Amino acid sequence: MLELIVFVCGAAVMVLEMVGARIVAPYFGSSIVVWTALIGTVLASLSLGYWWGGRIADRNPRLITLGRIILFAGLCIGLVAVAKSMILDFWGLDSTPIYFAVTAINLVLFAPASILLGMISPYAVRLKMVAVERAGSTAGRLYALSTLGSIVGTFFAGFFLIAVMGSTSILILLAVVLIVLSLGASMADRGTKVAALVVIVLLGLGLNAYAGYLQNGGFHDLDTHYSRVFIYKSEDGASGRPTRAMATTPRFTQSAMYLDEPTGLVLKYTRFFKAAWSFNPSARRCLVLGGGGYSFPKYALVAHPELHVEVVELDPGVTHLARLFFGLEDHPRMRIHHEDGRTFINRSRDTFDVILGDVFNSQYSVPFHLTTVETVRRLHDMLEEDGVVIMNTITAIEGPGGRFLRAQFLTFAEVFPHVHLYPLQHPEDGQAVQNVMIVASKKALPLDAASPDPDVRMFLGHRWTRPIPSDVPILTDEFAPVENIMASNW
Repeated sequence: MLELIVFVCGAAVMVLEMVGARIVAPYFGSSIVVWTALIGTVLASLSLGYWWGGRIADRNPRLITLGRIILFAGLCIGLVAVAKSMILDFWGLDSTPIYFAVTAINLVLFAPASILLGMISPYAVRLKMVAVERAGSTAGRLYALSTLGSIVGTFFAGFFLIAVMGSTSILILLAVVLIVLSLGASMADRGTKVAALVVIVLLGLGLNAYAGYLQNGGFHDLDTHYSRVFIYKSEDGASGRPTRAMATTPRFTQSAMYLDEPTGLVLKYTRFFKAAWSFNPSARRCLVLGGGGYSFPKYALVAHPELHVEVVELDPGVTHLARLFFGLEDHPRMRIHHEDGRTFINRSRDTFDVILGDVFNSQYSVPFHLTTVETVRRLHDMLEEDGVVIMNTITAIEGPGGRFLRAQFLTFAEVFPHVHLYPLQHPEDGQAVQNVMIVASKKALPLDAASPDPDVRMFLGHRWTRPIPSDVPILTDEFAPVENIMASNW
């Protein structure tokens, strides 16, 4: 029984850590900053648990106590399933720097259960100990089983569990498994443990019923292999028209669609992409990095009957959701590639008239390998002589909040002779965090060209004309502290 206990609890630690990353990601991203805080918190908690469990085991080596530790670990995980959204929403409204905020969140949500799970192995070793001369082999065997459980838990959660169950459901399942395990460890306090199991099961049923209620109202909280995605009904702030939105963070909408016009463009940055045809009216081949709800590819295929579109979207689950909720259909002039944007541009030998970029992990996190000068050189090689590259960023331009934008601008300027910035929401305010579009080309663009499209005319008038200081390094594959720069901006 002790061998089974340490194996299952070892697996539970890693399942909790993997799910923890998915729980935190919509609010803080999945950057190195977030993973550092999560891994550090779990390791510190396990260390405390090893120490505490060893001390208690020496004082009171009883199976009933081990059963209670496992019970409390299950209850802590069940509590996380209930309270996580409230706690994250509270921190999400706070202005605390991300380094402190994400560490504090991980401590509150995952440290209690991790400490209790850390207590299991040393306690089991003490209960298993029958002779001093076999102490080493006993401890080694149990810790090996615990580590083996962690390996199994890692692969099971990462390759299967997260893809088929929501984060909340996984936490409830984990709590149920631990409470059942506590019953197997010791039948003492059976009434308490059975009551705890009933409460957790009822809680799970209640949360699933509530999730079903939200889905019936148009709100979906879904996990894919790569991200956690929110889909919900909304309305356009300017016109009041009903929309459906996709987001991977509660603070920003990644994609949106008019319910009465599926190919219409709701968000400002997608409407700016139309300017590519003012810069290059003869464009016939377009590459889009980042699919999301496929808003612009759907629009472009209708607006430009001669256009061929290649879309690179890392997550097949996001494409599936776009088919379910955003009217995405197969089209003979569109090809979808499910792979990382960097691997695609590294291997592709095609050339394009327009290259559009809209790739984010969250507002805190941009994939660093898509920001470097090596990536920009490949974009340059893929671009036709009359072509244009347009990249969406969410940042300020001036001040500390604009450090990433300035680094990205200087990186593009290292390769392209013509680079321009277009802040969309507040064209005169360099301190405001907003959509700032980077436009790069090999040849001088017709910046003052008239356009029949009112959106394009308005946005082209937003061109940033003040100088960009060279106070940040150019981003390279060797050195691109993108996540740290972005994290310090919020």
